[in-house]
Amino acid sequence: MRSVLKSILIVLLFFASCKTENKQEIKTESIAFTKEGQLTITQSESGKVLAQLDIEIADTEYETQTGLMYRESMEDSQGMLFVFKEAAEHSFYMKNTQFSLDIIYIDENLKIASFQKNTTPFDESSLPSGVPVQYVLEVKGGLSDVWGLKVGDSIAFNKI
Repeated sequence: MRSVLKSILIVLLFFASCKTENKQEIKTESIAFTKEGQLTITQSESGKVLAQLDIEIADTEYETQTGLMYRESMEDSQGMLFVFKEAAEHSFYMKNTQFSLDIIYIDENLKIASFQKNTTPFDESSLPSGVPVQYVLEVKGGLSDVWGLKVGDSIAFNKI
């Protein structure tokens, strides 16, 4: 009996000496915009500059899959440019994207080919280009109308 009591006492002392940790909520930081280049959108007919943007460039598999997911917002003067190795039809969706976007599809000649405007946050429906494109520019929803963008307008960009 004494050995049983001794064993119980040892077990109790062991658990009493163990450090207890409080559960803490894990908070993730908001993903910040990182300027990686500049982009200019020019009207095809007049050559007038319609918009100038600071851009992040998504050119790896991970970056193109993640895009603007998990971000809370973006400034009107910012965008994300997706760069693909060759022209093909592409489709995007709004999974884990918290704010509306205009998705501007751009062909291999840097001409705007099609749009998906004012997308719905968190919607996983397919938003296809409809034509082969090599670049995709995402900006805040509604800006393509504010700037008056049209199919045929062109972009130019540079990495910094």
